Amino acid sequence: MPATAEATHDVVVLGGGSGGYACALRAAELGLSVALVEKDLLGGTCLHRGCIPTKALLHAAEVADAAREAGRFGVRATFEGVDLPAVTAYREGVVARLHKGLQGLVSGRKVEYVEGTGRLDGPHTVVVGDRRLVGRHVVLATGSYARTLPGLELGGRVVTSDQALGLDEVPGRVVVLGGGVIGVEFASVMRSFGSEVTVVEALPRLVAAEDPASSKALERAFRKRGITVRTGARFASATDGADAVTVRLEDGTELEADLLLVAVGRGPVTDGLGYEEAGATVERGFVVTDERCRTGVEGLWAVGDIVPGLQLAHRGFAQGIFVAESIAGLEPAPVVESTIPRVTYCDPEVASVGLTEEQAREVHGDAVEAYEYNLGGNGKSQILGTQGFVKLVRVTDGPVVGVHMVGSRMGEQVGEAQLIVGWEAHPEDVTPFVHAHPTQNEALGEAHLALAGKPLHAHN
Repeated sequence: MPATAEATHDVVVLGGGSGGYACALRAAELGLSVALVEKDLLGGTCLHRGCIPTKALLHAAEVADAAREAGRFGVRATFEGVDLPAVTAYREGVVARLHKGLQGLVSGRKVEYVEGTGRLDGPHTVVVGDRRLVGRHVVLATGSYARTLPGLELGGRVVTSDQALGLDEVPGRVVVLGGGVIGVEFASVMRSFGSEVTVVEALPRLVAAEDPASSKALERAFRKRGITVRTGARFASATDGADAVTVRLEDGTELEADLLLVAVGRGPVTDGLGYEEAGATVERGFVVTDERCRTGVEGLWAVGDIVPGLQLAHRGFAQGIFVAESIAGLEPAPVVESTIPRVTYCDPEVASVGLTEEQAREVHGDAVEAYEYNLGGNGKSQILGTQGFVKLVRVTDGPVVGVHMVGSRMGEQVGEAQLIVGWEAHPEDVTPFVHAHPTQNEALGEAHLALAGKPLHAHN
């Protein structure tokens, strides 16, 4: 920091989303003076437009499915439909309680919370209105926004996930443009609420970042649920008419719908904020850092969705905490991208950590083994009425480097999977663990037993 600039804080964090507030809270906990700047609502996209509200919708969708399918389990119930304003009230209540709790945490840690749009003016100064906040360290954490496609105008019947949260009635027909995480989650919700749903994805498979076996299982499950899946289909144009939106694909196919939900990913919020002028390297809108979240400019850090890599709230939390501890001189271990768990909360859920089988073969060549344990052999999965698998990828005679799971509630098993991959455990290291019966957690144990050559409820 230039000698002429007098620091107002040890740390100034620009952005109050997952990565930003985690950094601010941890830094304050370590005795540093902190200012946290946020232009919208504390908690950012995750709390107000992303993780929390969408998972509340998914839970409501699960309840709808449970009511609709109650007879399958011998329970007499009727499903009369979805009261979307009531669902919205439930969702907003969840968000409001968490928001209030987060505000209390920030206040209790004596973080100076500054409301307003901030911009860098040099590597150590954030300008908010007529205030200049000067930090010994500045952490960039401005998050992401819902992308659209060139020539596709939002409005009316054409919405992103942000606007979809504000719907007041369930649309009869929905086209979801994009088969990634956001797209398949909303497709799952809309189908459970009663919409006819078509997913259009330009890539050859849904959730293309996952193992191909997971994609195949999800596509099969979606088709069984009545969701139309069009992969390898490229969008050409859309026309929002008086009665419907018409979606045209490059192969000439036309799809009519009451709603076009655009879910083509999220872009970094960095434009016009002074990052490059302050010396940071910005590529395709993302701030380039090293493994320790350093921008290359002394005292200037970046975390979360603006840093290339997985756009996940828990990655932002981890990076924010890491940076705070680094600033405080604790020398923490860097966040390892390959050990970050991933969960897609559609029905069925897709959960994974580590390398796909393809990625493992790129790294380790032919010295790779894979095994799939079918949930048909798992008692709790049979009770729940779900189908899917646990797939393990290991280096031959070596550690497990990837765990991939598909099935209802399988996201709850990713914690143990992360420990296995993160600690480079061999299947033989896991087999002595006793997994409670009957649980879906047993499926992880059974998969490792089979891969170690001693299957119990599985064929070798």
